[in-house]
Amino acid sequence: MFFYYDATYLLVLAGVILCVIASANVNQTYKKYSTVGNARQMTAEQAARTILDQAGIRQVRIERVGGNLTDHYDPRSKVLRLSETVYNSQSVAAIGVAAHECGHAIQDDVGYVPIKIRGAIVPVVNFGSALCWPLFLIGLLMGAPGLVNAGIILFSLVVVFQLVTLPVEFNASGRALRILDGTGILSGSELQGAGKVLRAAALTYVASALSTILQLLRLVLLSGRRRN
Repeated sequence: MFFYYDATYLLVLAGVILCVIASANVNQTYKKYSTVGNARQMTAEQAARTILDQAGIRQVRIERVGGNLTDHYDPRSKVLRLSETVYNSQSVAAIGVAAHECGHAIQDDVGYVPIKIRGAIVPVVNFGSALCWPLFLIGLLMGAPGLVNAGIILFSLVVVFQLVTLPVEFNASGRALRILDGTGILSGSELQGAGKVLRAAALTYVASALSTILQLLRLVLLSGRRRN
């Protein structure tokens, strides 16, 4: 059997390791604080409704969605979806997650620029992510620098999306913690626990961005090697 060793695979491996560590950390942190209830005995759904109402965002519906930690805010339909494990939970972890999604709803309501940019480039990024690898690989095999460069440029759009996502997620978490503190939904050690969950979740986006950057670097190195 023939084995081909390519040192650039180490970049991919490093990215995978970063993502695995970040994912394991957020799962462990969420699991720890999913057993800690809040003193007001509010569910995550009730907390989300309270936050949205106090922000004057009554047009946003809250729905239950299947899965675990599949929580998200849909700006097109103005719906905040909470996963089954979060919706009726009274844990500080669940309330932190719900408040984070409320942060996205508030970003949408106030016209937060990074979230508008992210939403605007989604179609282009989806197009680029679907075509970047085929173009790059075909370009390498055919010795066509134009296709190789096109693949790199399209993959760069994915990197841009990941980088724009970072301020969106960090800002949503910051808003969430300030709101939870200001409304008194959580306080003291409860607020600290929710903060740890949100920071662990934020690190998954950092790991994903770094992994994507490493993949882009690999494409650039392979392209340069081919030219040489």
